Amino acid sequence: MIPTDFIEKKKNGLEHTPEEIADFITGYVKGTIPDYQMAAWLMAVNFRGMTDAETITLVDTMMRPGELINLIDVPEFKVDKHSTGGVGDKVSLILAPLAVSVGCVVPMISGRSLGHSGGTLDKLESIPGFNVNLSRLEFENLVKKNHLAMGGQTPDLVPADRKMYALRDVTSTVKSIPLICGSILSKKIAEGINGLVLDVKTGNGAFLAKYEDTQRLARQLKNVGEYFGLKVVALLTDMNQPLGKNVGNWLEVAECIDVLKGGGPADLVELTLILTGWMMILSGLETDLTRAKISLRRALDSGAAYEKFLMMISAQSGDVSLIENPEKYKEAKYIAPVLSEKSGYVSHIETTSIGMISLELGAGRKTLTDVIQPEVGLVIEKKLGDFVSVGEPLVIVHAPDENAFKQAESGIREAYGFFETPIAPPPLVYETLSTESGKI
Repeated sequence: MIPTDFIEKKKNGLEHTPEEIADFITGYVKGTIPDYQMAAWLMAVNFRGMTDAETITLVDTMMRPGELINLIDVPEFKVDKHSTGGVGDKVSLILAPLAVSVGCVVPMISGRSLGHSGGTLDKLESIPGFNVNLSRLEFENLVKKNHLAMGGQTPDLVPADRKMYALRDVTSTVKSIPLICGSILSKKIAEGINGLVLDVKTGNGAFLAKYEDTQRLARQLKNVGEYFGLKVVALLTDMNQPLGKNVGNWLEVAECIDVLKGGGPADLVELTLILTGWMMILSGLETDLTRAKISLRRALDSGAAYEKFLMMISAQSGDVSLIENPEKYKEAKYIAPVLSEKSGYVSHIETTSIGMISLELGAGRKTLTDVIQPEVGLVIEKKLGDFVSVGEPLVIVHAPDENAFKQAESGIREAYGFFETPIAPPPLVYETLSTESGKI
């Protein structure tokens, strides 16, 4: 295969053969295809797209050069959840121990922050000592012993994705739907799971803001996942405002602890129950969502889910004492409210801006070498549909210093829009695509 011919074919909108894709991706992992040719092909895919058949070959080829998680000694149904990312989306930290507390087996490979979206691994690493850098054997042993492990991608797990993702990030091809599918599904299938619940975000804080783009991504993820034998449910969920109240790594962990102890914001709790309920259904532990949510609510109220969370923290060397006493965690140096200069009902929140403000405070990375400050972030006091009077707090800012607070203050005020009459907040879930019926 001549690489330039391969690139030209996609530039012209033509379909690749499986052999062509396999040769090109394998060559890139081995180093015979240089970055500049891969970048050219990624850009062609970004504009021309890929068919389901091409995406299936892409997923299969991306998995093959690396190691696979071997969970053959765990006979139970193994299920995971993946979110396409959003602001304040800390569901995984609650969902994983909650699912295990009701009988699910959850091997979860997670990622770091990307742009305005926070990363599960960064949140877990805000817990002193918590080890997300598990070897394949350590990950497998934790799943066998505890039915739960949360870690990062090992160097040898889907190495094609590791190389391609870094290149996608600097070539503005992160939002390509088939490339998203290839990245997500290659890693999830390599985990050794049997089922997958997909939380596909839509709205102004999602990577894909347009609803029709979100639908296309959800359907392709579902179709390709099912081709590889997974049971898949895809939910299209709202990201027109932050999920829950807290945005920032330790702040989000603290909010998760609150939920696991039976409290927490209603929207975060409800979405977590829905997503975890589908994990139960796929695992054969419940037959309908209503019954599943009742079981899960009981696990939260009884403390069973919280105990599984403590188990996971201890098993992965985290400081359990700070989970049991979160008030002892170090605070940001400058904590102050952003007061509203207007009155009315909150009609709009520019959610991507909220995420970027949190990043600028130090909760995320502008470059791969940036050091995250786990204690900084935002607490959202007013959300869509809430009434605000002049002088009321919109957001509480946890900043590294006063200057950082002042920069965040103006951005937060600009991110909020108001209307004189009440508006209904958006639904948490717009649409559910299930394995059995396609749409419910």
